[in-house]
Amino acid sequence: MPKITYVTFDNISTTVEVANKSSVMDGAKNHGIDGIAADCGGACACATCHVYVDDAFVAKIPAATDMELGLLDAVGDRRPTSRLSCQITVGPELDGLVVHMPESQYS
Repeated sequence: MPKITYVTFDNISTTVEVANKSSVMDGAKNHGIDGIAADCGGACACATCHVYVDDAFVAKIPAATDMELGLLDAVGDRRPTSRLSCQITVGPELDGLVVHMPESQYS
């Protein structure tokens, strides 16, 4: 299974194995990692699973859909590498992925 590293706003890093075909959000929720609220449960409807993807992996993740981009427009601290973790599907190419979480999931 690919290893994903989640880094909180306070710079606390946790690396876990995440099953292929699950989402980066599911990996955080399944391992009790704080910082990803995921209020909609992964339905791409709330933007409370916002993360910053490490530059080395941006090109390995499919482009955001219009729906995801619309939700990201509503986050207060959007960056060029902002994504919704519910929309990132884990596969072997993401082994070693690092995502950073914003200070808050609520704008």
